[in-house]
Amino acid sequence: MYAIVDIAGKQYKAEKDKFLYAPLMEGKEGAKVDFDKVLLVDNDGKVKVGAPTVKGAKVSAKILEHVKDDKVIVFKKKRRKGYRVRNGHRQQFSKILIEDIKG
Repeated sequence: MYAIVDIAGKQYKAEKDKFLYAPLMEGKEGAKVDFDKVLLVDNDGKVKVGAPTVKGAKVSAKILEHVKDDKVIVFKKKRRKGYRVRNGHRQQFSKILIEDIKG
């Protein structure tokens, strides 16, 4: 059984007892979260497609930890002008464990 869930404007495939890295969520580590924007539910071949969401479907998860992605270097340069700028960025994520899919 799996579900396609909309989390912060991005779509993720959620399966029971699997981990997801979603954009940073409010809440402490160990907190429970519920996602109501379920776009599709597949229960052993029985597919329910929402228009735009499946009514009554819900995905329950638990926040395990807040982590950062690998560093991305942003380097800008204009040739022959002496202009060089180097910046780094690390995106923050929440590691969540999918506990239950209802729908």
